[in-house]
Amino acid sequence: MSQFLDFHFNGDNLVCVRSERTVFRGLTFTVPAGGALTLVGPNGSGKSSLLRMMAGLLQPASGSMTWDGEDALNDMDVHGARLHYVGHHDAVKPVLTAAENIGFWARLRGGGDDTIQGALDVFDIKHLYDVPGRFLSAGQKRRVNLARIIAAPAPLWLLDEPTTALDKATIKRLEAAIQRHRDGGGMVVLSTHADVDTPGSQTLNLANFACSAPLDEHVMV
Repeated sequence: MSQFLDFHFNGDNLVCVRSERTVFRGLTFTVPAGGALTLVGPNGSGKSSLLRMMAGLLQPASGSMTWDGEDALNDMDVHGARLHYVGHHDAVKPVLTAAENIGFWARLRGGGDDTIQGALDVFDIKHLYDVPGRFLSAGQKRRVNLARIIAAPAPLWLLDEPTTALDKATIKRLEAAIQRHRDGGGMVVLSTHADVDTPGSQTLNLANFACSAPLDEHVMV
């Protein structure tokens, strides 16, 4: 049985402008329940901007995004509650332990100690339970940051280069977590320069939506 209802997250004819530069235009996507969308493209093509747009942190210059047919950005409190956005910077407070960092997010979504323990286990960081954030390595901080998406369930995961600073074993754990999330009806959108095994994922090449690209090249591959 799906953990989440049969939602669809859609973007239609999106245009992104940053510092008076049009980054991409004519971009359309669809992510169904249980689906995954992998964003690829060269640096500067707008992968991070699109993820921030999906999270409601950046407004499209034009176009629309819908959640189950309704304006996704109409109520940002509602939209924020149905997603997790993991950006380039790890949201790990240096004075809080690994467990306290994860617990902060878990309690925002009604989770408790059991969800914290489960999240630590998923990314093999139980041994960091009482370790303050300031003593964590880059890879450990990344694992703590990813663990919060396990401790505080949300249907939509937006992951910007999630494998940064991760070793191969932890990448395998992330792939397994993504698959379990999708099996429960969750959706994942991720950008990556590395190989991440997401069976059945769509691939969206943002280079096809650059302003220099002909309009008839704006297709999903």
